[in-house]
Amino acid sequence: MGLGSAVLNRDARSASRLLSLIEDGDPRATAELKELYSHTGKSYLIGITGPPGSGKSTLADQLIAHYRSQGLRIGMLAIDPSSPFSGGAVLGDRIRMQRHATDSDVFIRSMANRNWPGGLSQAAGEAVRVLEAYGCDPVIVETVGVGQSEIEVARLAYTTILVCTPATGDKIQALKAGVIEIADIIVMNKADLPDAEHASKSIEMIIGMKPPSSWRVPVVSSVARDGKGIDKVIDAIEAHRRVMESTGTLTRKKLETAKSQLREIIWRKLCETARARLPGDSELEQYAEQLMRGSGDPYSLAEEVVRKLG
Repeated sequence: MGLGSAVLNRDARSASRLLSLIEDGDPRATAELKELYSHTGKSYLIGITGPPGSGKSTLADQLIAHYRSQGLRIGMLAIDPSSPFSGGAVLGDRIRMQRHATDSDVFIRSMANRNWPGGLSQAAGEAVRVLEAYGCDPVIVETVGVGQSEIEVARLAYTTILVCTPATGDKIQALKAGVIEIADIIVMNKADLPDAEHASKSIEMIIGMKPPSSWRVPVVSSVARDGKGIDKVIDAIEAHRRVMESTGTLTRKKLETAKSQLREIIWRKLCETARARLPGDSELEQYAEQLMRGSGDPYSLAEEVVRKLG
């Protein structure tokens, strides 16, 4: 039995193995993903992003506990910073979520972002498909937590949660210029700290400047470590999902996600094909010698190589 078939049969070790192949860029993963694809696209994807230390993992842990209480199988993809030495994930969210470690209906996977821009990793979209095929619904995706660049999660997730804290303070204007604009729900975590109410009102004022739409972004207060406010976060997620479904936004979002995935795969295939047909060192050296002699320029020579590639 191949890995794809084993994933469909809820074999956790096979799912982990396939995720590793995807993360490593192993071409063997492609055949398995082809088999799985018709079994994907039915799960609801929730993205969680925000500054480091805001409590993203703690909030995700509470969401998992809530959905498990409803008897649902949960998938969690945690994108962590890459080690500058090994390239692996520096912080494993499985360590931070030990209470779910023995639950066979919770599949948590940490992946290194491999310095991929946008707060996710290049393999994140394909990893989500594996969790969907494994039967997880919903699937939660937590980003690295590096600041304003984390916009990729909004292209992947259907509901994007931005986690802030009162300590965000003077960074509100920076958030306005960046990641706050992709949030569907804003959670003011650690709401028991001073200035929490002031910080929430500041964010609400920024949200009020946005053009009217079918969905007004709520600011929900929580103390995630104690489970306080989690019910309101869940209510906001469900309310956003209902609006997405009733307005047709969810269908459009899935279409855009499919287009983005297809574009990325085409680009990857083109790069692989071109890389395999690039001139060897000896031919490149001949071109380089032309440049050293002052004969031609690198742009014209590159265009010549591309024309030869067809």
